Amino acid sequence: MSEKYNNMIEFLKSLETDVEKFYDKGQAAAGTRIRKAMSELKNMAQDVRNEVQTLKSDRKDSE
Repeated sequence: MSEKYNNMIEFLKSLETDVEKFYDKGQAAAGTRIRKAMSELKNMAQDVRNEVQTLKSDRKDSE
């Protein structure tokens, strides 16, 4: 599997504590951290998307 994808999954798992603090305990600061992390996750997802598109194009060209 793609290393970028695996990094994205691990990053998402690392947010579990802040998600619990925000949703279960109502800590506003944890919500701020989650929002910042979601922006980073969006960038990571875009990198995966670009990688998939490049590989797809390369495979099509080699046929």
